[in-house]
Amino acid sequence: MANRRKTHLDALERRLTGPKRIGLFGHRNVGKTTLMCELLREFPGWEAIKTTRGHYRSCGKDPQACCVSDLLGDEPLVHSGREKTYRVGKDTGRYWDAGASNVHWLIATDDQVEKGIKQALLRVKSAGVFVEGNSFSQFVDPNYMVLVKRSDSGKIKKSAKQILCKASVIYLSDEIKNSNCEDQSAASRFESAVEAPRTPVYTSRELPALISYLRMITSAVAV
Repeated sequence: MANRRKTHLDALERRLTGPKRIGLFGHRNVGKTTLMCELLREFPGWEAIKTTRGHYRSCGKDPQACCVSDLLGDEPLVHSGREKTYRVGKDTGRYWDAGASNVHWLIATDDQVEKGIKQALLRVKSAGVFVEGNSFSQFVDPNYMVLVKRSDSGKIKKSAKQILCKASVIYLSDEIKNSNCEDQSAASRFESAVEAPRTPVYTSRELPALISYLRMITSAVAV
């Protein structure tokens, strides 16, 4: 019992020190970067972290042809600052365009994510940071986790339910188009569609409410 209490207190202390951390995670092409940019516009001065996990020859090509294979090494790589991270049309470039005060891009293998995300967080100088990526929450305690999904994704597979359990809130990046469900809340519609637990759900139409909620919970967290 004493050990469990100590573990809980250690986790709480990590959450309440340093910059406020809000994570965005989900599968590919569900709108994570778009939401990230919306949030950066609403939280002036906040920074952004992009996490990219790679494997040698992970694209089925030679290392030089792979998207990040040529950047992988014995240690995680963290690029920071506009000169090293701004690329037109890329996620990190979009963060800058949305108003991020700094952008950090972590490139790491699976075994390097823990060390890399901690290095990236040490570089954050602002009051808060948004982190886009699925794996970082295994190694740091975010104050809040937003799972980004599409409303028409159907039932969640068993293998994906572990991801869902990490979510503090679910954001549906598109609208559920079902006139027969107009009298139901977003949460109940989504739960009915994918058998999700009772986690707060916001649709893209309800983005202002989500932003207000994030402002409220981050203002309540001591730095």
